[in-house]
Amino acid sequence: MIKFGTGGWRAVIADGFTKANVQLLAQTLADKMNAEKHSRIVIGYDRRFLSRESAVWAAEVLAANQIRVDFIEKAAPTPLVMFYVKDEELPYGMAVTASHNPAIYNGIKLFCQGGRDADEAFTADMETLLAIPRGVSTVPFDNAVAKGLIRYIHPQNKYLDSIIENVDVNAIRQASDVQRNLRVALDPMFGVGRTSLQTLLLTARCDVDTIHERHDALFGGRLPSPSRHTLHDLISYVKENSCDIGIATDGDADRLGIIDDRGEFVHPNQILVLLYYYLLEYKGWRGPVVRNIATTHLLDKVAEAYGQQCHEVPVGFKHVSGKMIDTDAIIGGESSGGLTVRGHIQGKDGIYAAMLLVEMLAVSQRKLSAIYKDITDKFGECFTDERDFTFTEERRRGINTQLMVDKQLPDFPCAVERVSYVDGCKVYFRNGGWIIARFSGTEPLIRIFSEMPTQVWAVDCCDAMVNMLGL
Repeated sequence: MIKFGTGGWRAVIADGFTKANVQLLAQTLADKMNAEKHSRIVIGYDRRFLSRESAVWAAEVLAANQIRVDFIEKAAPTPLVMFYVKDEELPYGMAVTASHNPAIYNGIKLFCQGGRDADEAFTADMETLLAIPRGVSTVPFDNAVAKGLIRYIHPQNKYLDSIIENVDVNAIRQASDVQRNLRVALDPMFGVGRTSLQTLLLTARCDVDTIHERHDALFGGRLPSPSRHTLHDLISYVKENSCDIGIATDGDADRLGIIDDRGEFVHPNQILVLLYYYLLEYKGWRGPVVRNIATTHLLDKVAEAYGQQCHEVPVGFKHVSGKMIDTDAIIGGESSGGLTVRGHIQGKDGIYAAMLLVEMLAVSQRKLSAIYKDITDKFGECFTDERDFTFTEERRRGINTQLMVDKQLPDFPCAVERVSYVDGCKVYFRNGGWIIARFSGTEPLIRIFSEMPTQVWAVDCCDAMVNMLGL
């Protein structure tokens, strides 16, 4: 059974992620496109095991059904695929990737018109269609290329040019003329972010040092997700070489992780706050911000101070991008490290976000740590605690019953204001803090995240939830 989560379809290789299922998904999409009288799609893929092969399998099916496939010849960032959908005004796009999941996973992300992540209506329709038995048609890849049904494309330069147009590269260059070049340590985590980011940073006259750039389908034995626990090498490099910033991108480069000038991990929540503050305070932009239900409320405080609004949506970037369009928000993102800015693609782009952070350093002429201190001095600091737990299917049902059916809550150390069950169980406290417990839409995990006015309260609230659920 092919099921779409918050970031496309993902499954363990040779279990759910098989050639048969890839072909079935492609055939179902081809039937849908033919019914809608669409005849062209773009396909890209990352560096995971079987990603290129799976992209070929999907292309062979689509081509056999008279859908012309624009096939990105080399492994490419997911944001590049989304950009191509938008730029070429295509109805759909496909990227073979499991993003930040462990190496034993692969998957497929689908994109709709405008380069947006496929929304719930689309994925629900696909799941309904996938349940209908159907035959699968294929044509050998080379034959389809010879017939013009599949054509190789190389859209990287146009994608990079679009970022250069949206980022003040001249400001970065001018900062280099006044002082030494900004020194950037880059960690693509063995994924597809190196070429694009390195090209952009060198164009902006930054000094760039890169680690973990080779192709390794096992991602060096680590999760290809930029977090405090996976970026030890980047942290060490930034400290030992006095870099201004360390930048990491996940497996398909739609998310990023940042190390500041002190060698400290900058949480994705902080990245969002930094960029929203920069757009408002330094660039003079005005507009709301969109965050998901598990992302920092410090964004709310910044928005309020500038007479703007912060909108909360369920987890899944399709909800963020949709709300951004509805409200003309200037930035939107998630605590998992994905964000986008108005005027760029309507989806996550770790490469663009990284360049905007470098622009911020150049324009402000201040260290990243100093800028964030400016923010907390003005708006106060929020303290967080995060926990992830695996579970059996039986235990999942039990936890779901406790939280979502019986609506059990532990005895928290703070007074409860209200509870939301829109996406998991989120408890809002009267002191402005909150805690959420929800099942991941991309991995078999339950995630518990608390943000409070003190670190002690954040830990105590997480402890209370964990103990009640018996995790």
